[in-house]
Order: sequence, then C-alpha cells, then structure tokens
Amino acid sequence: MCMTKHITLPGGDRVAALGQGTWNIGDDPRRRADEIASLRRGLDLGLTLIDTAEMYGDGRSESLIGEAIAGRRDEVFLVSKVYPHNASKRAMPASCEASLKRLGTDRIDLYLLHWPGSVPLAETVQAFEALQRDGKIRHWGVSNFDLRKMKQLHALAGGAAVQTNQVLYHLGERGIEWDLVPWQREHGLPVMAYSPTDQGRLLRDPGLGAFALRTGRTPAQVALAWLLARDAIVIPKTSHPARVEENAGALDKPLTPDELHELDALFPPPEGASSLAML
Repeated sequence: MCMTKHITLPGGDRVAALGQGTWNIGDDPRRRADEIASLRRGLDLGLTLIDTAEMYGDGRSESLIGEAIAGRRDEVFLVSKVYPHNASKRAMPASCEASLKRLGTDRIDLYLLHWPGSVPLAETVQAFEALQRDGKIRHWGVSNFDLRKMKQLHALAGGAAVQTNQVLYHLGERGIEWDLVPWQREHGLPVMAYSPTDQGRLLRDPGLGAFALRTGRTPAQVALAWLLARDAIVIPKTSHPARVEENAGALDKPLTPDELHELDALFPPPEGASSLAML
C-alpha cells in the first residue's frame, strides 16, 4: 500500500494530493475495460480525487467514471468542469444536471469553470452559488486563470470562495511560479496541476531519465513527486492499471532537498513573468 498525502482546500475539505485525470478517457470503446480498471485500482491505492469535464469526449469521460465509481461514490472526491459558454445563470443548471446524470451521482464535490469566457465572472459566481444552495455542488473553482483573472475573481462578491485554480504545471512548464503560485499561496489557494508529464513528452527528457535511474524512480514518479513536493494537487491520466500503480509509487519516495535542488538545475524556474500556458 502506498503512502498518502492530502491537501486541505480553503473550505476545509482534505483531498488526495495525488488524484486521477481523465482527459481522453472513454473515447475508445476497446479500452473501456482497462480504463475502468485503472480508475478502480487508483481508488484502491488512495488516489481518490477524480477529475473530469463535460468537454471530455462530449460527456463520455463522465459516463465512464460513473460506471467506474458505481458503489464507491462516497470514496471519491469528484471534480468536473463546465464549459465557459455554459457558465451563465441560465445555462449552468442544465450543464450540471447533465454531468450529474452521466456521473450517476447527486452531487459534484468541486465544479470548475473550465477557462475564462464571455459570461461575466460575477454571473458565473452567482450560478455556482445557486447550485451550492440546491445541493448539486459542494464547492466551486476555476481552471486556466492567470493572475489578473484570479485577482479579478477574488475581488467579486463571493469570489473568495474559490477553492482551486487548475492549470498546466510540470517540471518543463514552471511559468506560474513567477507570480501566480505566490499569490495563490498567500491566499491559501492550492494549485491543481493538469498534464503533469506534459502528456508524456516530459518522460522522454534525457536529463530526467538519468536522474530517475540514479535515484531509483521512474521518470513519471520524479515528475509527480516534484509537484507533490510543491504542495500541488496532481491529476495524471492513464488507462493502464500498472501505470496507476507506478504513479502511486511517487508517494512512497518523496524528493529530498538536494534532489529538488538538482531538478532546479535541470529544469530552471522562471526568470520573469510570462503568459499563462495552456493545452
């Protein structure tokens, strides 16, 4: 059994720091059994935060998750996301209901705005609050918000109830450390890191491979352990139970201060501000 690590959200919920992402899961019927087995194996190992979105496969990801967590709903901290064009007071209730139906549940634990859009943020906050009052969602947050948008959100009535900002963050993409991460840390707002291995591209880096071999880890475990050391919530995606077990192994061998310093030399932190990276 792997170790566990939890992050406390501003609202007080303690969630698994290492969770499971589901981008592209559910798209290929031939892989469905493996994908369901992977999610269930992750739950067995304590990777109980599962992230999805109405966008993923036009709902196919949510439907697959609903099947995977059937009978185990209370073990899961369930995260989903609403399209920006559905983030209005008129459209969000229907989007949320459709997600709930696909997920086979009566509530979403954390409902995120997938990226900033044309609906005024104040209206989106009001729509989230209405869903909370109705018991459809427990908490809300955002995704792909840069510092300017986070400050704008935080200044709104009710905006400080945001629970997380899910952004692209990995060893090879550290731009948010210049300004966004310090601001979120100051406000007790954890980062949720998507694509923590850059969709697998990072794992082919020769320097990372050599470091992993020398320290008795796999490249994926190094990439995940680095984000865990930075107190991020990490949501790697895989369709293979064996890789879920590999990912969970990142919890068993935290990086030492010397190892973190060595990784800074291989993947330097930013030297100035940059625009927010997105996939």
